[in-house]
Parts: sequence; C-alpha cells; structure tokens
Amino acid sequence: MARYTGPKLKVSRKFGEPVLGGGKALQKKNYPPGMHGKNKKRKSSEYATQLQAKQKAKYTYGVLERQFRKTFENAARKGGITGENLLKLLEARLDNTVYRLGVASTRRAARQLVQHKHVTVNGKVVTIPSFSLRPGDIIGVRERSKSLEVISDSLTGRGSKKFSWLEWDNATLTGKFVTFPQREEIPENIQEQLIVELYSK
Repeated sequence: MARYTGPKLKVSRKFGEPVLGGGKALQKKNYPPGMHGKNKKRKSSEYATQLQAKQKAKYTYGVLERQFRKTFENAARKGGITGENLLKLLEARLDNTVYRLGVASTRRAARQLVQHKHVTVNGKVVTIPSFSLRPGDIIGVRERSKSLEVISDSLTGRGSKKFSWLEWDNATLTGKFVTFPQREEIPENIQEQLIVELYSK
C-alpha cells in the first residue's frame, strides 16, 4: 500500500510539530529544513498557505493525494460543513481509530497492525487501514495477538487519554466507535477551511 516513507523529522520541522508521530523533541530553528534552509525564503502566498494546510493533514493521517482527494469528495457530498466532514471521515479510518484507542503508539504502527491481521472489526479480521468505521462498530485485538509486546506496551503508555466518541474495554481489549466526533473534540491542529478553499479553486 502506498504511504510516505521519507524522513519524519524533516516533515515535523516543516510544520513545527511531530505530525508523523513519535515523541522526539523538535529543535526550534527559525529556518526551514534542508540543505538550503537558511537561504530559502518561505512563500507567503494564499495558495502556499492552503497547500501547506493540506499537506499537514495528509502527513498527519498518513494519506496520499489520490485517497485524500477521494475522502474530500465524499465529505463534499455530505450535508453540513465540508471541512468538518473531511476531518470526521479521516478520524473514522480504522488505522486512526486503532491509534486513538491506544492499541498502537503512532498511526504508522496502527497501520502496520491492521495490515498484519492483528485487528478485527465486529469480530472479523480487517487488513485495510483506510477501512471506514460506522457508529456502533466494535474494534478488537485478534485473540492470538493480545500477547504482543508492542500492543501491551502501547496500552500501558496510554494512560488516561480518552476520546468522547470512542469507548474502550481493557479487559477484553475491544473498543467501540460510538459516533463521529465533533470538530471541537478533534485535537489535531489542522485548518480544514484552507483545504476546502484549495480544492475549490
């Protein structure tokens, strides 16, 4: 499956936060990453700002252009605010939900767990990270995978972090996608309106 495989720190420095996951501290520098960063002048045009907002969302959720555009088109067909619909659909992805539940420490790790048949939806193994969940769906860890160290370590480090649109049962290692989240509940620092403006050109 196509995904971004380049340097994570470079991308994180570009946006000023660890959008690809990982807790490595970012060095605060007043110039862009790369060999010519010190001599490079940042563009401040409207288009550049909109494009950066889209790139940040794509990197954050681990989605490449074709799939991202398809998700946007689905969001535009729904009633309501397109930008908010876009984020709701991205949050409803299986890999993102596995990450939000704490089963994986990053979205990349969650994607790998899904692809390697460690995750079930409503009792059936699903290997598609982009699988779109619906309210009421039950996400679980496959029985033979419950002893995996990577999963137990992630759940141990999960702490008290909870999301109102998800439920988690630590005894059975199952979670429930209760409903689509509201925009104010989504913690990602993404300017979705800029993405809508970009695709509207």
